[in-house]
Amino acid sequence: MIAINSVFKCIGDKRIRIIDIINEFVYVVDIDASTSMPQKELIKTIEEEMDCEKLILIKDPFAKIIDEATLSKVQTYKREEDWDFILKYLEVNKRKLLEKSTRNDTLKEIADSSGLSLSKVKKVFSRYWQRGMNKNSLLPDYKNSGGKGKDKSLSKNKVGRPKRVNYNGEIIEGINITDDVKTHFQIVINKYYRNKKKISLKETYTLMLRDFYSDSYIEDNEIKHKVWDESRIPTYDQFYYWFKKLEDPKKDIILRNSSKEFELKNRPILSNSTIETNGPGTRFQIDATIADIYIVSSLNRNRIIGRPVVYAIIDVFSRLITGIYVGLEGPSWIGAMMALDNMISDKVEFCKKYNVEITEEQWPSKHLPEIIIADRGEFEGYSVENLINNLNVKIENTSPYRGDLKGIVERNFRTINTKIKHKAPGAIQKEFRERGDRDYRLDATLTLEEFTTIVIKMVIYHNNKMIDKYPMEKEMIKDEVTPIPIKLWSWGIENKKGRLRVVDSEKFRLNILPKGKGSVSRAGIRFKNLYYGSKKAIEEQWFIKSKVRSIEIVYDPRNMNQIYIPYGNGMDYEKCYLLEGSTQYKDCILEEIIFNEELSSELKEREKNKQTQINIDLDKEIEKIVKKAQKEKQKFVSYDESKNKKLKGIRNNKAVEKEINRVAESFDLGEDKKEYKEKNTVIELPINKDKHKSNELTGKARLMEKLRQKRDEKREK
Repeated sequence: MIAINSVFKCIGDKRIRIIDIINEFVYVVDIDASTSMPQKELIKTIEEEMDCEKLILIKDPFAKIIDEATLSKVQTYKREEDWDFILKYLEVNKRKLLEKSTRNDTLKEIADSSGLSLSKVKKVFSRYWQRGMNKNSLLPDYKNSGGKGKDKSLSKNKVGRPKRVNYNGEIIEGINITDDVKTHFQIVINKYYRNKKKISLKETYTLMLRDFYSDSYIEDNEIKHKVWDESRIPTYDQFYYWFKKLEDPKKDIILRNSSKEFELKNRPILSNSTIETNGPGTRFQIDATIADIYIVSSLNRNRIIGRPVVYAIIDVFSRLITGIYVGLEGPSWIGAMMALDNMISDKVEFCKKYNVEITEEQWPSKHLPEIIIADRGEFEGYSVENLINNLNVKIENTSPYRGDLKGIVERNFRTINTKIKHKAPGAIQKEFRERGDRDYRLDATLTLEEFTTIVIKMVIYHNNKMIDKYPMEKEMIKDEVTPIPIKLWSWGIENKKGRLRVVDSEKFRLNILPKGKGSVSRAGIRFKNLYYGSKKAIEEQWFIKSKVRSIEIVYDPRNMNQIYIPYGNGMDYEKCYLLEGSTQYKDCILEEIIFNEELSSELKEREKNKQTQINIDLDKEIEKIVKKAQKEKQKFVSYDESKNKKLKGIRNNKAVEKEINRVAESFDLGEDKKEYKEKNTVIELPINKDKHKSNELTGKARLMEKLRQKRDEKREK
């Protein structure tokens, strides 16, 4: 299928982009030319060239992540300026610009109306078409330009507004706004203006003059201030100019009112809501609900893990479900992100993971829409900017008074929950249980994976189910189309074209996946208590001794077997694999990993007091044995022996003790202890009656003498 924004490589290394499809024609531009106007081709011709491989679908060379923080003020300013131009002139003149016969006159009219040169107008349109048809496609190719917006280098002479004469006829030259003066401005704005007292800017200026540009004196036991003359103080106009230049409207509103006030009345409106659609892909609705069922852990089915969250994305035109997510993540960006990723995924491969075999005709959606309608809470986070600027997807937030805008997806949630109540164990049967009723949570049986499989089956059913009260168009009735999502989707692509676009899945994921910080140590790259390694980390010896201690990573909460390190300005990434020490969590989703880590910590905490008591008891037992040994030693203390004599016989003493232990520890198989004692014979050791010659004994004789003495001591006991 030919999709808008696709990039193809032609014979001779020429590359073209599909910028629009109208009826049987497509419009393309050369993305490598300095400027390029649309060329008109038959869809049939493009398809034939694709079949014979004269045209080869390639990755978009301009698709990359652009971090807003890295853009200069000049780049941002020029981008916004050109974007306003595109919004004002492109849509209303689109058909005239696409057609060669009307293009030149239209370009001249736009140049006259906008006040721009004809070459500038062509350049802006060309850059927009060539580089991906999104806001960031209009970024200039340089980081800094000229000196516009830069602070002037100051000298002793006054810059800016010329000197003036006051009401007394005195010439007032004023002062230059130095860094010190700007610091005074910033201090008083933060101290007096940005707080709940809501004092005016004029009063803030007066307080600044009192604090920094006045002399204080005491009169009637009161501290008073005399402001300096006008030639030594900044004027209110200067103060106001720098306030506007350094102004942070969001910060001012939040600090002077509240964050709730900002979100309610002053937050930027990303797009205007409208319910009209022009075929599949014009508008997708996204919403989430908590399923009316309790599920169990895949690691232990006796462990109930609560109710799952179901996300669904539905095409407004055809009612086709284009993406789902089933997990434990509540209404947040992470949950919505997973549904968005599923939205552009190949559904045949997705279903195969859950052992559900389908054909592409049963679930054909894997595209990016023009507009996504969502609740405010779901699309809070940094990734929304990437979605808007890098992928040119508009976000329409539903207002409190327009709940009907996401009514389509909400009705499907009611259908899912109704079906679950009748079929699945662990489902919530009624809102309140009466005394004596069985707790339905105890009936929980399905794991998250099994429940996801059920939802997939219901999606396939929905996509092939007739829709009640669908507003059929005359053309649909004429073509004998029944209101079934799959058929409406196919009919819309063929007759309406819509706004479906293709996008590289890896670039899309890098734009929407959540980011985190990983720490590097000898054990690996640590993230969420899991350890990872990568080829790049090993080659650059991160794990031996490196200055790299913390890195930014991108991860997928549904598959923690690997994480990703983006580099190359978002054009590429390094994949990191789970190390052996963390393989017990292989193929587990992040929710289950966190759940089990928390459970492990809870069990350790529960055993903490018991372990402390065991340690205390061990210390007491050791002390008891030591005290007993010390008492026994006192019985054999000889004060006549020198220290040298006591230490000299250690080797022989050890040999004697070793022989005694051998006798005590020896095995005698085949006889019980009683018979052994009766038949036991005493080995008489030779007695050396000449005690004076005992010192002359050496070798074995001395050892036998020691054994004899030990034997006599035991008999006396």
